[in-house]
Amino acid sequence: MDALPIALTAGSVAIAVAAVIAAVRARRGARVEGTAKDEVVADLHGRLEASEAERDSASTILGSMEEGVLLFGAEGDTRFANAAAEAQLGARPSSIEALLPLGLQGIARRAADERTATVSEAETGAPARVLRGFAAPADDGAVVLVLRDITETRRLDQVRRDFVANASHELKTPAASIQAAAETIRTAASEDPSVIPRFAAQLEREAARLSRIVSDLLDLSRLESGSTLDESVALDAIVRDEGERFEEPAAEAGVGLSVRADGIPRVRGSSRDLALLVRNLVDNAIRYTRPGGNVDVDLTSDDDEVVLAIVDTGLGIPSRDLPRIFERFYRVDRARSRETGGTGLGLSIVKHVAENHGGRVEVTSELGQGTRFEVRLPASA
Repeated sequence: MDALPIALTAGSVAIAVAAVIAAVRARRGARVEGTAKDEVVADLHGRLEASEAERDSASTILGSMEEGVLLFGAEGDTRFANAAAEAQLGARPSSIEALLPLGLQGIARRAADERTATVSEAETGAPARVLRGFAAPADDGAVVLVLRDITETRRLDQVRRDFVANASHELKTPAASIQAAAETIRTAASEDPSVIPRFAAQLEREAARLSRIVSDLLDLSRLESGSTLDESVALDAIVRDEGERFEEPAAEAGVGLSVRADGIPRVRGSSRDLALLVRNLVDNAIRYTRPGGNVDVDLTSDDDEVVLAIVDTGLGIPSRDLPRIFERFYRVDRARSRETGGTGLGLSIVKHVAENHGGRVEVTSELGQGTRFEVRLPASA
């Protein structure tokens, strides 16, 4: 990394020493005594050391910054570029003319020519990253360019926008159905009472679906802030309890359900959140398994990890969809998901719970053959 041009060079020190000595001679009109010489040189050395310390501090600060910082001279040549700037741009530009992308070059030129501070954003690199640049004039015709990588900020903004749009859509659908069913019941009460039970059942289903969406949204919002890991949790007991909970739904769907979970080490975490994880995985497996299929839930230990595997013989997941299945509201088969009452949030909840507990979740699937979800969590010490 180049040093900032703020320290005295060895040549300038020698010139300064000579100038001071000459001034002392002229003022005194006599030969400078050795002691005076020593004092002058000592003072200059002290100033040089202070300047070098200041330079080193500035270089350390600039080198540790996440923002990229470049300094261009009056002629447009690059006088300084910190490590962040070189990483963001892919290389150190030799001058303003060599600066890419062109959007950043434009604001640097404007700062140099018009002596005006300017902000701009530009994409660079592959995969593309978004850089926000701030260019401002400095002393003696120089220009300072500060760069910030806002790629992640942009991505999170897009995630938030997508989430609001998806949540609004998902809430709107059952709300509209509830309103339509209620209006039909009101009209039928006097005109055709025989249809009331059918629309009342529809009203109940849509209300339950709306309640599930709201509940999952609240759980997901809470999990994004982390889980409270203050319990020693018997995960095998949770798995057995959740297995019993789904015995009836599995039977109604014509799906065989088997649960094996005995003698497994405890895990440190939240029993409430781990129950959510198991519940969502088992529920998801049953929903996407055809009648006559099977769902196997196995809890085992592997060295210092507890391994939960949920294997189904269901529809499977296309390989193109696998990277996105943990996204909020992402559905492989939207029609089937709505038909079975899924909210599109279950797998996102699973991923958050696993990561909050220091674990991970992996999925393998073959279209038409079934899917295997595997969650690995650290066992309690």
